[in-house]
Amino acid sequence: MSGVLVWVSCGPKENINSFLSFACRSSSGERAQRKFSGISFATGASAFSGAVAAETSRSSEERVYEVVMKQAALVKENKRGTNIALDLDKEVEAYFTNGDLLNAAYDRCGEVCAEYAKTFYLGTQLMTSERRKAIWAIYVWCRRTDELVDGPNSSHITPGALDRWEQRLTDVFEGRPYDMYDAALSHTVSKYPVDIQPFKDMIKGMRMDLRKSRYDNFDELYLYCYYVAGTVGLMSVPVMGIAPESKASTESIYNAALALGIANQLTNILRDVGEDARRGRVYLPQDELAQAGLSDDDIFRGKVTEKWRKFMKGQIKRARMFFDEAERGIAELNPASKWPVWASLLLYRQILDAIEANDYNNFTKRAYVGKVKKLLSLPAAYAVSFLGPQNLTKMVKR
Repeated sequence: MSGVLVWVSCGPKENINSFLSFACRSSSGERAQRKFSGISFATGASAFSGAVAAETSRSSEERVYEVVMKQAALVKENKRGTNIALDLDKEVEAYFTNGDLLNAAYDRCGEVCAEYAKTFYLGTQLMTSERRKAIWAIYVWCRRTDELVDGPNSSHITPGALDRWEQRLTDVFEGRPYDMYDAALSHTVSKYPVDIQPFKDMIKGMRMDLRKSRYDNFDELYLYCYYVAGTVGLMSVPVMGIAPESKASTESIYNAALALGIANQLTNILRDVGEDARRGRVYLPQDELAQAGLSDDDIFRGKVTEKWRKFMKGQIKRARMFFDEAERGIAELNPASKWPVWASLLLYRQILDAIEANDYNNFTKRAYVGKVKKLLSLPAAYAVSFLGPQNLTKMVKR
């Protein structure tokens, strides 16, 4: 799913080592319960037959926009998320009985974020403690979900396992966590106006990876990118918060969050063309390949030609357009939340630059941002978060 978090990335295109053992196996239909000072955790999950939304004739953008509108409405009802505050000494006890245990769960989520998303983790340090912990909890859930189909045990994952994971998600939203990571997320969604639909949609993206390895056109690919990455923005905006002085519509800010997720995922796809091809996957619009005089065979051959360069220029241009759209929304976020989002945007944009620097050879050369550039991106992102997006291009080129 290649694209977390918070507008960051952790998706199906990432090669990552497993950091968790997923409790998605059925234990004769029963959960093995264990209690810690009032918090009930469980391993395993109940069998669940996930209902798959019926396909319609509407475009992918129209279908996704409905989810955006629903989430934006939730935030509006909560005064646009600007007055949210957590009291981990009082509220935790009201929800889960044991505040120390829940704090430990949030801390563990932070450790996972620090290990697998170092740059983003550093950026979260500028956020308030409450928002930072909530973002960590969302990140961990996204990472765990991604590893179901892209981790070391992905070959054993079945649609039934994803059905059970979705049932587990429902339990989390209803205040029945299975483990410490779930407890942190359960508390987060009880405190912020976060809707369950983007989480369910991310699981839909995992289902697509189990059954689909080609995309006929960009409309299909757009929906996939929303499922596996755009959803993260919708999950995260309620936690990050909108600036009190913002005059922008809530819907426009959510659209920008969605755009950054789409841009990140498209960037992952363009970076990993060769890697995906070796797995028999092509995440590029088939009709656009044909229009460029290319086919899957050309990708499997892995030879850079003028046709390929021209095709890649068009794909990179599209990804940059989504990044441009995302910029406008970042400026409307709560000031304390801007830095990690800008860092994500700056770093991912540089991957596109690296593809160009490799002469569009994304078959055998992996485009990446070196450690020095990453480190330089952090102060640049910090400055842009205060100076505004109009200075983004100038700062990146320095």
